[in-house]
Amino acid sequence: MPDLTKRGKTFRSAITAFIDERREAKLKGKEDDAGTASRYDYGTWLADAARRVGQIQAVTHVLKATHPDARGSSLHAAPGTLPQHTEIGTHLLGEDYAEDVVGNAAALDVFKFLKTEVEGRRLLDWMRAGDLDLRSALHPDPDTASGWMEAFGNLIRSDPAPSSHEAAKQIYWLVDGQPSNDGDYHLLQPLFSSSLAHAVHADIQDARFGEANKLARQAFRAKEAHEAPYRDYRQLVARKLGGTKPQNISQLNSERGGINYLLASLPPTWTRESSRSLLRLETALEIFSYFEGVRPLVRTLSSFLMSDPDRNTDTRDKREAIEQALALQLPVFAASIQARLEPGWTRDPDCRLPLCEQLWLDPERTELPAREGHEQEDEDFNAAYARGNWSDEVAGRFANWVNAELREAGLTTVGDAEYTHWARQAIVEAAWPVPMQRRAPAGGQP
Repeated sequence: MPDLTKRGKTFRSAITAFIDERREAKLKGKEDDAGTASRYDYGTWLADAARRVGQIQAVTHVLKATHPDARGSSLHAAPGTLPQHTEIGTHLLGEDYAEDVVGNAAALDVFKFLKTEVEGRRLLDWMRAGDLDLRSALHPDPDTASGWMEAFGNLIRSDPAPSSHEAAKQIYWLVDGQPSNDGDYHLLQPLFSSSLAHAVHADIQDARFGEANKLARQAFRAKEAHEAPYRDYRQLVARKLGGTKPQNISQLNSERGGINYLLASLPPTWTRESSRSLLRLETALEIFSYFEGVRPLVRTLSSFLMSDPDRNTDTRDKREAIEQALALQLPVFAASIQARLEPGWTRDPDCRLPLCEQLWLDPERTELPAREGHEQEDEDFNAAYARGNWSDEVAGRFANWVNAELREAGLTTVGDAEYTHWARQAIVEAAWPVPMQRRAPAGGQP
């Protein structure tokens, strides 16, 4: 190994630290696995990573978000290269945008490697710039190092001949002449801007759970002046991409747990309703049963399962589509409750919901000051929310509810296995960066 410059040593230290971290994670609990350990030697791992990087591609616009079976081209269009329109779009992100990655999910560790920062820039940026100190840190042979740099830099690339697919959405756009003349149309293919969706998701999450907006919200409710504006998104709809495997769509979609928010395209209504409908109930799932769209989904699922369909891919896909649609109603139901009712409604003495459901449906109660004479009760509520295991309990209650609904419909064979399956489908949002699908809590059927 030739002598490295100070910058070269900095690059090598950063690369070594990343590879060592990957080795430790892989060997955890099996330190005697010499074969696995050898794959994480500095040069061995870099050579393998340079080979695998061709299996993934950095993009901003993802085709599979339109349809998971689409096999055409995704695109990398940096916001600064796009036309600057007055309408909201990807172009407004400027230089501060998140790149997405599509391709083989098994090679995503290479993308994480290339995101490692040295001197405020990603290794990917230094690779594409042909940095000489980085090249010398990669390998003592200049040709080998240059080949690796070219391979890594090719993470951002364009297909020589971009292609569409029959599963992609396409629009005939009249540009001139008569609508009756086919030659006067352009065929357009809209692409999902994952970079823009990620920025919107981050802003919504910050408005819902961020500390700064939390203080502004408290000032708003107390009718006190505050130096920052208060942001609130209401009547959101969560569109889930990728089902139980959001990583099959893209890396950023996986980071969002498949959740992509849709904003209400109608004027907001700010009236609050009474919590009366949720008081004196043993579970809010009694109300959820009559939430918009839930009953038809339960009937469809029970009818489909009772028909004893063949065990094949079509049956599995149809069942999963119904299950996911039903599970997606959970966060929509919770969001509707949180938008309609004033925070703290669960403090009413007539609220009989189990604690996990109170935490689920009244999370902003944690931001209210403790009540005189009820300090311990309110502190316990906040502590239970912070622990986070209430989401597992809600998932379990949802699973029991689905089993009960199916039994009532005449399906008598559901039990613990189905309970675990339904619990894993449940989408219960909490104050984490990304809504997550929870594991089934211990205990199973009541």
